[in-house]
Amino acid sequence: MQNLLLHCGADKVRRSDLMQIPMPMQTRSYKPVSHVHIAELIADEAYNRNYSIASEEYGLSKDGQKMFGLFKFHHNNHPEHTRCLGFRNSYDKTLAVGLTVGLSVLVCDNLCFGGETTINRKHTSGIEIEELIPEAFNSLSGQFQRLEENVEKLKYEYMPTSSAKLKIVKAAEIKAIPSCDILPVLEEYKQPRHEEFSTRNSWSLYNAFTEIAKKYSPTRADLCYRKLGSLFQLN
Repeated sequence: MQNLLLHCGADKVRRSDLMQIPMPMQTRSYKPVSHVHIAELIADEAYNRNYSIASEEYGLSKDGQKMFGLFKFHHNNHPEHTRCLGFRNSYDKTLAVGLTVGLSVLVCDNLCFGGETTINRKHTSGIEIEELIPEAFNSLSGQFQRLEENVEKLKYEYMPTSSAKLKIVKAAEIKAIPSCDILPVLEEYKQPRHEEFSTRNSWSLYNAFTEIAKKYSPTRADLCYRKLGSLFQLN
């Protein structure tokens, strides 16, 4: 299965492949953090805290300057989703080191990110990623719980087509989606390809967005999820 963050616009790679990308030179004001170092720190911290890793995936931009990763964790054998941890890094200074909690919706393999960035640090001389990763994990449990509770609220929010249209236009206004995707999202909401989202509620609309967003590049997808998290009050 493919996931949004690793879809078109990037090459799907293994963790070991991250070591092949040369790091830029460090300066007084710029301290690059290795792609593979971030991935290994997260994996080690998850192991130390008894998080059961279901899978891990990585994507690199064509030039290798941007890296996106995703860990999925087993949790209570939930029938609808698994907990996941998305993270990103860049060597070209376009992205700060970032880590966000989310859910992977099993029926369609879409991702639902809450928009709460646990780590968001620029590559400055003072960055200490070895300290930031444990700090991030300290807050994961509470963030996962809040996100799951907010998803349940979306399932009980009735969303008539007229209201869905307004929300889709709002999503385009805040740049969550490009304006050319307004109609595709609306059609996905009205005639979802997955029967589980045929109910007219906010959760079904959210999944209409994420279904269309599968075609986005990793950078565009990252922006989309952060904007949707705010729009649907998943933060």
